[in-house]
Amino acid sequence: MGILKPTPIQAQAIPAVLDGKDLIACAQTGTGKTAAFLLPLIEVIYGYKPQVEGSIRALVIVPTRELALQIDQQMQAIAYFTPITSMAVYGGSDASSFDQQKAALTGGTEVIIATPGKLLSHLNLGYVAIKGLEFLVLDEADRMMDMGFIDDINRIVQFLPKERQTLMFSATMAPPIRELARNILRDPLEISIALSKPAEGVKQEAYVVHEPQKAPVLEHILRVNEATSIIIFAGRKVEVRNLARHLKKKGFDAQAMHSDLEQSEREQVMLDFRNRKLRILVATNVVSRGIDIDDIDLVINYDVPRDPEDYVHRVGRTARASKKGQAITFITEVDMREFGRIEKLIGYPVEKLPLPAGFGEGPAYRAEGVKGARPNKDRRAPGGGRRGGHGGGRGGAGRAGIHGGRR
Repeated sequence: MGILKPTPIQAQAIPAVLDGKDLIACAQTGTGKTAAFLLPLIEVIYGYKPQVEGSIRALVIVPTRELALQIDQQMQAIAYFTPITSMAVYGGSDASSFDQQKAALTGGTEVIIATPGKLLSHLNLGYVAIKGLEFLVLDEADRMMDMGFIDDINRIVQFLPKERQTLMFSATMAPPIRELARNILRDPLEISIALSKPAEGVKQEAYVVHEPQKAPVLEHILRVNEATSIIIFAGRKVEVRNLARHLKKKGFDAQAMHSDLEQSEREQVMLDFRNRKLRILVATNVVSRGIDIDDIDLVINYDVPRDPEDYVHRVGRTARASKKGQAITFITEVDMREFGRIEKLIGYPVEKLPLPAGFGEGPAYRAEGVKGARPNKDRRAPGGGRRGGHGGGRGGAGRAGIHGGRR
């Protein structure tokens, strides 16, 4: 596969897993952590006879179906010349897919990569073959906590053999993650790979704008920028849907990517984007972490992420593998304090560009935030009135392109 040198997380994690130790590893996306647990799992499973014939040997739990599918694809690639079998198990599938999942869970498929809710549904039905389970892997543990899967994970653990090796990977090590680790890991080895700054190849820029200016400035960027592969990040599903709908009406080749899409739709959108049949992907943070897409030219943060580390993950979608890339962020008055936290995390200020000619002046940027300005939960969502169904608002917002109109 052309992988000749281990990344830092691989160099530290692989020997620990092979030594049979429980592991808690803090490493952001893009550091090679998937191979850090897949390679030793394959080594152990392929090198030793199973303790219980017909049993699942390793269970990998992940927050999203996209990540489950991606890890399953990587597993199949790495283990291609071995007899090891794997299966992705996730919700939103049809009856035939459910039957395939059931067959894999009862027939001794060695490696199962699953989302928590769907796995728990199968476990509750009583047919999952886990008596010989040797490995439990929790990937993107912090994201699973953010998505409310902690109760599901605790219930899943109750089904599993107590004699097992548990590996936990997380981009952050917040107190809830440590509490979870204390509950399910035994004397774990801790590895921490510091959150890296955005790659030097990323040209980071920002526009300081009033909310009504965001849509027309975005359209201008998409028209004049020569990037052929673009991800636009918005904060919520409703914003993603409305923004993608608006851009398509304006003639841009754009599609939305969010958790409300049917699985077949999500897979097709991602396939088209990877194959360069789709120029613009409008997405929530589901694409910012754990999804491997090469050669993205431009990342646009339509909304400033509330977690500074999410900015690093989003920007990290471009300039991968020492290539060049561009990241542009829109900062409104209510976002300034949050963006100041981002600049503090990465250790330097991001260049603020003047608005293009004809778009007026934006507010003055203050890293400490504007007095009295707070992140407004009632801020208009792209393309569809105020969040929460309230009417009214500034008239200028309705004239600004994608803001305003009916839900």
